[in-house]
Amino acid sequence: MTINPARTYRAVLKTAQGDVTVDLYAKASPVAVNNFVFLARHHFYDGTRFHRVIEGFMAQGGDPLSADPARSAEWGTGGPGYQFMAEVQNGLRFDRAGVLGMARAASLNSQGSQFFITVAPADFLSGGYTVFGQVVGGQEVLNRLQRNYTGSGRVVGAGADLLTGVQVFESR
Repeated sequence: MTINPARTYRAVLKTAQGDVTVDLYAKASPVAVNNFVFLARHHFYDGTRFHRVIEGFMAQGGDPLSADPARSAEWGTGGPGYQFMAEVQNGLRFDRAGVLGMARAASLNSQGSQFFITVAPADFLSGGYTVFGQVVGGQEVLNRLQRNYTGSGRVVGAGADLLTGVQVFESR
């Protein structure tokens, strides 16, 4: 474990549109928070993009393939080279805007590096995806991200907004 679940963690996502600050739920979702903090501290997210931004739903990032515009057809399929189980029994819900969750493929055991932040309540995701944080500043930045998802799995238009990096702060 990189984190101590008894401590408090906050992350600042540095985007092309501004900063988004999230409180991370280390006690409720220790595996997801540990994974996110580990990857952020190793600059895994630097230069990736919000590759799937859907109006009225969410903004998704964390795919290392999104750092390469030439691989845009593959965006949304990349990860850190490992997967882990969703933490869905923690009682946390996607019941408001600004909820930070882990993206996954079909199985509950398919989380990796990709994450999403809701821009509206999406309670239908509750119990199926890990909630591991909440936006505490910069929700308006998410609202400015380029909406770029067609529903067919393809990014459209000029592309996707850049995530230049993630800074993690730890306190007692």
